[in-house]
Amino acid sequence: MKKTLLIAGTKKGLFLFTSTDRKQWELHGPFQPGREINHAVYDARNSRLYATANDAWFGSEIASSPDLGKTWEMAKLGPAFPENSGLKLERIWHIEPGRAEEPNVLYAGVAPAALFRSEDGGQTWREMTELTAHPSRPKWHPGAGGLCLHSITLDQTNTQRMYVGISAVGVFRTDDGGKTWNPRNKGTRAEFMPDKYPEFGQCVHKLLLADGKSSLLFQQNHCGVYRSADAGETWQEITAGLPSDFGFPLAIHPRQPETIYVIPLKGAEFRCPPANQLQVFRSRDGGKSWAALSKGLPQTNAFMSIYREGMAVDQADPAGIYFGTNTGKIFASSDEGDSWQVLADNLPPVYSVETATL
Repeated sequence: MKKTLLIAGTKKGLFLFTSTDRKQWELHGPFQPGREINHAVYDARNSRLYATANDAWFGSEIASSPDLGKTWEMAKLGPAFPENSGLKLERIWHIEPGRAEEPNVLYAGVAPAALFRSEDGGQTWREMTELTAHPSRPKWHPGAGGLCLHSITLDQTNTQRMYVGISAVGVFRTDDGGKTWNPRNKGTRAEFMPDKYPEFGQCVHKLLLADGKSSLLFQQNHCGVYRSADAGETWQEITAGLPSDFGFPLAIHPRQPETIYVIPLKGAEFRCPPANQLQVFRSRDGGKSWAALSKGLPQTNAFMSIYREGMAVDQADPAGIYFGTNTGKIFASSDEGDSWQVLADNLPPVYSVETATL
């Protein structure tokens, strides 16, 4: 019988939940206790867990487990900048498994903004220096969370194309495997800049590529939600119908590339749900219209926030939707968002949520 695996990275370790019916869940962990797990993911290519293990005192590492947390290994040579670079690794933000035809390739996004690649299953990592050395870098500025590369999106049909999202710099795309990178932000607002539509300088919060359509992208930005139907060449704002243009998480239905989910927050100065009502918004038409989903979610005195990695979908039918909060709750829906229940409570602040099928 197949199991759904829910992977929750938190401020104080990694928690795993398993279920055969998505009604009753079994808790495993915490693993890597005390480490800040900004992101963790299950790599189906080798049945291995990967987690960003960040520590304010001992630095940042990439940990992996071949047996769902029973044992752990640290990368032999983790992401790091050369001593003469003038850069020092502050935090590992995201781990992205490579394509099926690249079984040992993984990517990692870090702060200060840089992209690292592993070709040996995460044992050793090298910096993709072409992005770090981009001519625009002297003009890059950090967002409130620092100058972080947090989104890595691979085109599954083109091994040479990938995208990254950097706060507060914007979206960059490569079409030659990382040899060159170009900003792809046309039509994306930067309300906090003198030029509201600059070539770069936008604060993308989360970037995803819709499965099944290699040219269809969505992003939740500091200044709205956006859709691109031409691989990032141009963006169209699809915020109309939402209660605010600010938020962090984003999720896409596993089989319906035009069905997307966001969780709006009031704004940068008060990162809580508008009207203090926790609502997930779903669009089934690529952002042309939105529906508020609130059944089972707190509708009064809701003062939590949801981080950029904090929402995920599973592969079941109907699809399950999950999100975690900075108040230590995980909410789950087994009916594509129509209704919600509390899956876990009293956790440390939840940084990331991912799913897998075992």
